[in-house]
Amino acid sequence: MKQLLHAFTLFFLLFFSSCTESLVSFVPVSVDNFLGEQVQVQLDNGSMGKILAKEDYPEAYAHLDRITQTILNSGKITHKDDFNWQVQLVEDDSMLNAFCLPGGKIVVFTGIVKYLDSEDALAGVLAHEIAHADLRHGTGQMLKSMGISLLLKAVLGIDNSSLVNLGIELLGLTFSRADETQADLNSVRYLYETEYDARGAARFFEKINEKGGQGVPEFVSTHPNPDKRVEKIEEEWKNLGGKKGQAFEKRYKEFKSSLP
Repeated sequence: MKQLLHAFTLFFLLFFSSCTESLVSFVPVSVDNFLGEQVQVQLDNGSMGKILAKEDYPEAYAHLDRITQTILNSGKITHKDDFNWQVQLVEDDSMLNAFCLPGGKIVVFTGIVKYLDSEDALAGVLAHEIAHADLRHGTGQMLKSMGISLLLKAVLGIDNSSLVNLGIELLGLTFSRADETQADLNSVRYLYETEYDARGAARFFEKINEKGGQGVPEFVSTHPNPDKRVEKIEEEWKNLGGKKGQAFEKRYKEFKSSLP
């Protein structure tokens, strides 16, 4: 039944292949989960660094899981029950980054946790990354880069040569300016329904400015300067009502101290 659904989707996508962005809505969410599984193979191979085991760092994961689940339970995540949401910590203090791939695979580097000063800031970053997955930006980018038929053939197991490099290509995904702006605004909307200050992502960009932009992840350096993003985040926050949330600086220090 699953293969029949994918085969029908392939036909439908080929028929309407003139507009990739609108086509994403016709792709079953099972494709996103499949793409995430291919990335996990690469992560397990250590391509992004050492994954910290949950049993070895239970306190750190308790903090991270609390932040992630708070966002997912905001009531604003469209695909909360569709994706296999999973969060992993990777030990690399030089990486000021986190990302969320199709199907809800969330990766957080120890570098960004230690770089930030408050829990609302990390929540803002994670909400931004979760938005990319929830809005299916990664799947849309894969449609553009691989082509509709090639992607579906890989998913259906028809083209194994494409499947081999799929995880590697997913790890190298970059998003458009429009995608980044949309994720910024959605991070505000997600956090506004929680106890966090909804401007959390803005705290990250402000700190990037303070540090002179050194060591910033690609999604910051290749898009409009952080000032513009802070401005839009603040504007969206005001449009929602301007409710002030919590920063949780004390328990964030406890989180940081639980890391290697």
